[in-house]
Amino acid sequence: MYRTILVPVDVTEPELTEMVVPHVETLAKLEDAQVHFLTVIPPLPYYTTLGLAYSAELPEKEDIIGEAGKKLDDVIARFSIPEDRIEKHVTWGAPKDQILSLAKDIGANVIVIASHKPSVTTYLLGSNAAVVVRHATCPVLVVR
Repeated sequence: MYRTILVPVDVTEPELTEMVVPHVETLAKLEDAQVHFLTVIPPLPYYTTLGLAYSAELPEKEDIIGEAGKKLDDVIARFSIPEDRIEKHVTWGAPKDQILSLAKDIGANVIVIASHKPSVTTYLLGSNAAVVVRHATCPVLVVR
């Protein structure tokens, strides 16, 4: 049923990741699923949250992706899933678009995504989780 699981992760918000750990582990064990972890770097000067210092000159895209990849490795280590069933993806762009694109590319059977509690801003602007729920072609488990 859920042989391919996509888990989008915001590496700058570890408390959200903690919320999805038990759900992902349970789903992964049901059918020895392949679990794809994804972090997306938005095209903004957001790199400072990855531990890169701000300067007048922007860091190289490869450096930002490398740092995000290291943080994603730290996140993945929190999950009790065999290494041979884990795939890691670091992309650049709008999170909602990258999540939906990768879900399609890997043939995801389910997306497990954490979400903040709703607030006025998410009702007005929408959140990544809300967009993924509306546009995904597979089931989406939203964890709060």
